[in-house]
Amino acid sequence: MRLGGALRCRSVMRQQYVPQHKPALEDDIKRLEDFLLSKPNILVLTGAGISTESGIPDYRSAGVGLYARTNHKPIQHMEFVKSINVRKRYWARNFVGWPNFSSTQPNATHHALSRFEREARVQSVVTQNVDRLHAKAGSKSVIELHGSGYVVKCLKCDYRIDRHEFQNILSSLNPAFKDAPDMIRPDGDVEIPTEYIENFIIPTCPSCGGDLKPEIVFFGDNVPRQRLDTIAGMVYNSDGLLVLGSSLLVFSGYRIVLQTKDLKLPVAIVNIGETRADHLADIKISAKCGDVIPKIFDFRNKA
Repeated sequence: MRLGGALRCRSVMRQQYVPQHKPALEDDIKRLEDFLLSKPNILVLTGAGISTESGIPDYRSAGVGLYARTNHKPIQHMEFVKSINVRKRYWARNFVGWPNFSSTQPNATHHALSRFEREARVQSVVTQNVDRLHAKAGSKSVIELHGSGYVVKCLKCDYRIDRHEFQNILSSLNPAFKDAPDMIRPDGDVEIPTEYIENFIIPTCPSCGGDLKPEIVFFGDNVPRQRLDTIAGMVYNSDGLLVLGSSLLVFSGYRIVLQTKDLKLPVAIVNIGETRADHLADIKISAKCGDVIPKIFDFRNKA
């Protein structure tokens, strides 16, 4: 396959998790740019909708989200903590999917937000995503609301280990998974035979013998209080809030919108489809983030 064909194929694969949407209107892009122009201290909240354009599926998108395409449900915190079988299934799937997940690259929206930060057009980014794509794009001021998939922690002590290093440990303990890439389905989901999961070996904490989990806030767990307080301070010191690619159905994200409106600050939302906070938005644009955000403040193409 020629280079051009390969690049087009890769682009199509990355877009397979983006739900159907209408093109962004130039008037909407101009309206959002005017909104942000006088607000250099805007706080940005990003959700899974911006990472679908990099090829990472979300849960809720109509027709293409994980809920629609598979029977895969998000891990529950207490199930993970209480059940060795749940931990084995989680870590086996995570082990198989890690090479693809960790090699995912930021898209035009991530790079645009990094540019906005360098140009002092935004205060910070609060992201609901655990994919580190903002950091990969060069953003420095990022709060990971739900933690990160790139760190593994002990549930009993302060032990931490880089996820890449942990992958090497899992690989050495589970040589039967040498054919792991064959377990990834064409739709990106992972299908692992039951006997592989039952025999999957998970190391315990080398410091205290406790169980290890990714530094992610699973469903049913709480965002650390200190993190919430930091975000509340960011809202208080902001000019308003820009929400990108989030339905805001998870309360930890919706709470930030409520805090913003309590301070009588404006909210702008760019998202394909409805969100929980549409009735609170001063501006709502129903479009793909990649069709809107990279075109804002891009004066090279406006000469």
